[in-house]
Amino acid sequence: MGCPNQCVFCDQHAITGAPSFCEENVRRIIEASLATKGDRECEIAYFGGSFTGIDRSLMLRLLDIAQEYVDKGEVSGIRMSTRPDYISEEICDILHGYTVSQVELGIQSFDDRVLEACRRGHRAKASYKAVRMLRHHGFSFVGQMMTGLPGATPESEVETARIICADGAEGARIYPCIVFRNTPLEAMCRRGEYTPLSVEEAVERSAAVLKVFAENGVPVLKIGLHEGENLHSEGCYFAGPNHPAVGELVRGRLYRNLITDALRDRDARGKSLVVYVPKGAVSAAVGHKKENMAHIKEKSGAKCVKILEKDSLKGYNISIDII
Repeated sequence: MGCPNQCVFCDQHAITGAPSFCEENVRRIIEASLATKGDRECEIAYFGGSFTGIDRSLMLRLLDIAQEYVDKGEVSGIRMSTRPDYISEEICDILHGYTVSQVELGIQSFDDRVLEACRRGHRAKASYKAVRMLRHHGFSFVGQMMTGLPGATPESEVETARIICADGAEGARIYPCIVFRNTPLEAMCRRGEYTPLSVEEAVERSAAVLKVFAENGVPVLKIGLHEGENLHSEGCYFAGPNHPAVGELVRGRLYRNLITDALRDRDARGKSLVVYVPKGAVSAAVGHKKENMAHIKEKSGAKCVKILEKDSLKGYNISIDII
């Protein structure tokens, strides 16, 4: 709901798994979720469309419902996703009347050529304007971007990530482009006008984007669509880098690239290589099905490779000992 046009890549019904929205179900959904949250802090999020572009009276009713749970102390805040061109002074004034914790902007790209190829319906200046407006009004924002869009290059994707960081984002999401059936992008594929990324290409390009966010201290909340978003349905999925562990692959690739770069001027041939990573990052550094271990051992010539935690390391920082 709320989107003024269909971008070539978009099928919100397939992505959300919901053919329509039923306002009467909102409280039921919230109550069911609250029953499972335990002591965890949580928020109410309105995702799956452009929330600030839906019918104004409906938007206000949904905000009122969410605010009730905030006022009762059952949730800590409200967040939403929307399009950059659906942020205005009026919208910001409305949101100020509620406990809005964060606004997620579907920026996708800061390259006008990519936005035009995707029939996004606005130019990059709309994203710049929306970000400035949100920050002026004291709202934090999350920048959502995509890799592998029509007309995009690895360079334009890295630049989009850099701009999101420079604009003060407090979080990001990275979505490798998937081709859904019955979208203009499927027709473009069939006509040979668009070639979707392979899983390998999507992992490498998304890892380059992730590196930018990591270097700037911007947490990436999600890589790839959620598993429940009809990615395995033949009636919905057509082509593209559809992998159930794409986020794990991307994080693992970033660690592989960081380790490979760190070894470029060091000789580990025939020696033992110990790589230290932040706490909780061993699995990502080892890689999906331990693929990084084999790659690093082959490239370095080390007789053995170990990946261990070090509490003093943060983010995606690593250190290496060669013994």
